[in-house]
Amino acid sequence: MTVNTPLCFRGKKILAPMVRVGTLPMRLLALDYGADIVYCEELIDIKMLQCKRVVNEVLETVDFVAPNERVVFRTCERERHCVVFQMGSADAERALAVAKLVESDVAGIDINMGCPKEYSTKASMGAALLSDPDKIESILTTLVKGICKPVTCKIRILPSVEDTVNLVKRIEKTGIAAIAVHGRKKEERPQHPVRCDVIKAISEAVSIPVIANGGSHDFIKEYTDIETFQKATAASSVMIARAAMWNPSIFRKEGLFSLKEVMQDYIKY
Repeated sequence: MTVNTPLCFRGKKILAPMVRVGTLPMRLLALDYGADIVYCEELIDIKMLQCKRVVNEVLETVDFVAPNERVVFRTCERERHCVVFQMGSADAERALAVAKLVESDVAGIDINMGCPKEYSTKASMGAALLSDPDKIESILTTLVKGICKPVTCKIRILPSVEDTVNLVKRIEKTGIAAIAVHGRKKEERPQHPVRCDVIKAISEAVSIPVIANGGSHDFIKEYTDIETFQKATAASSVMIARAAMWNPSIFRKEGLFSLKEVMQDYIKY
């Protein structure tokens, strides 16, 4: 299908998907501070397929509501052209069904292929997909062919640079719009150094935009550090997680706000 959205993944500052963090208030705050694209927290395909789309006229939001009346995903017009819906899935047809459910309310669809948490890998999702390139190819190809919005994925690096580059080249052939790369292996934690050299090797090996992720601990303490991390990885864009969680005003060119100021802005939402 033809992509009919202006969403571009080059030269962007992006809020990363973060479980229990990347809700609508956080996404809107990041946009206020200068983020170009915001990802929602990872939402599991099976849970989303139980949801009903509801227009909330009071809050002026679109809500995806579970049978127990809990709002699983909430979005609004303001972010419709810059929010990417990230899902956890290990099944191409379920992923497509969810993508079609939310497609009209988001700017893109992302598949989480990097989460190392047990709740994700035990269900063959997240980082477990890195060991199954055939399934990766199936999910991404199905999405690219089945929806009109751009499709992306987020991965971690493999044990070797060669293996990682080969996987990304295979992913590129599915027709996705961009790939986010967390520069650590699935067993590594934030205190392990981010491998800028591997992200750079990927950036130089493929033509699609590569979004560098994982620089919060080693690099990104203020806005100017975002560009430093981007140059070190030769990436098209930078995705920020922990640094934005600690202080979402990291996206401000003018400099960080105090946490008190950030909290005052947050409660508006």
